[in-house]
Amino acid sequence: MTSAAGPGRPEGKRIDPPGKKRAVSPDGEGAGGRTGEPAAVILGRWSAELTPGDIPGQVAGAARRHLIDAVGCAVAGVRRGAAGPALAVAAGLGGPPEARLFSGERLGAVAAAFGNAVAIHALDFDDTHPGGLVHPSAVTVPVALALGEQTGGDHLTALVAGLETACRLGAAVPHGFHARGLHATSMVGPVAAAVTAGKLLRLDAPTLTHAIGIAASGAGGLLEFLHSPAGTKQIHPGTAVANGILAARLAAAGATGPAGALDGEYGLFRALTGRSPDRDVLTGDGWEIPLITIKPYPACQLVHPSVDAARQFAGVRPRALTVTLHPDAVPIVAGEAKRRPRSAYEAKFSVYWCVAAMIVDGHLGLDSFDRLDRADLLDLAARIDVVEKDFGTVAADAPGIVAFGQHVSHVDTTAGPGFEAKAQANLGPGAAAVFAAATPAEILDATERCLW
Repeated sequence: MTSAAGPGRPEGKRIDPPGKKRAVSPDGEGAGGRTGEPAAVILGRWSAELTPGDIPGQVAGAARRHLIDAVGCAVAGVRRGAAGPALAVAAGLGGPPEARLFSGERLGAVAAAFGNAVAIHALDFDDTHPGGLVHPSAVTVPVALALGEQTGGDHLTALVAGLETACRLGAAVPHGFHARGLHATSMVGPVAAAVTAGKLLRLDAPTLTHAIGIAASGAGGLLEFLHSPAGTKQIHPGTAVANGILAARLAAAGATGPAGALDGEYGLFRALTGRSPDRDVLTGDGWEIPLITIKPYPACQLVHPSVDAARQFAGVRPRALTVTLHPDAVPIVAGEAKRRPRSAYEAKFSVYWCVAAMIVDGHLGLDSFDRLDRADLLDLAARIDVVEKDFGTVAADAPGIVAFGQHVSHVDTTAGPGFEAKAQANLGPGAAAVFAAATPAEILDATERCLW
């Protein structure tokens, strides 16, 4: 059986439009499997059997855009020195010349993917899936490029399998990991990376299921960085892809993983969120990839709606402002300690700083986080109040509402420069070559030239 519309499409069923799902029963009957099949078995079989012909053009096009966006984010991160420690460690790990860092050094695939993943996520400018609040490209693109270059396999089909897996795992328990103080990207990342790697290593369905089981056991990543100026979040995708590639290679070598590693009694979801996953999201029909958003601002996704709403007041000097946030966003981007960020990364998780920058400067870009001692931004940040409102959506889909006096700005959808403009700005003069590149080797060649 091959599923063209997600893991749950039975043989012969019409392909639903991307994002549309068919209800499935909790035990997996009708979800492309036999009664009671674990989610890892269903996802492993779907990923192993996925072919280019199964992927709708809209999905393939989205995956390609996210790959280019991720490469652009990495180039910007390397240029600004945001991934220096990880790149130094990756270069020091060395290994057989299987793959390349974006900067050109040839290393083992694990080391190269580790360094490149951190580079992609270093500025928090990489894409986000709102339903799961995960960064899917940071934990899949480095694997697709590293193992794609090493094996010569179909990197785009592998990327589609990995992206879809990352989105489904996160969205199956919305805010579930974050509520427990866990970074969702680093919880689902090892599994998504293992699926991407397993596809390029041509693992069959049972072996890929073992890889998923091994990878889920390596999930980890704390949100404690939110209470400090530390940059551990930047490193999380790196450790995720390293664990994922190792899991796929271990499975290929004969190691085994539990089939219940995702939805079993002590699996990823119940052990780490205390919740059972939504099986319709996890193994149902449709595609999640078209729902991934490309970030217009290099900051936490949860501040973007508020920043867009604040744009209406650019150039104004209000005495006080009120920002309305989803309750799940408040612990991540609000609170008294966020008014005076101690690092650029902490400022990216401060709704006060980001809204103040938009109002004072009229934009929120990479340079908005260069000087944290700016009196004008700190003064306005101190006069912003946050109120909570449950909008009946996940936090990343909540609208932006900023008000002062009788003036209210309400924005439902995040605006921005668009994919091509953002990629060209990040990649610089070499953007055209990256857009034209087809294979992992060509993409890495073009990216390296962007960094000359």
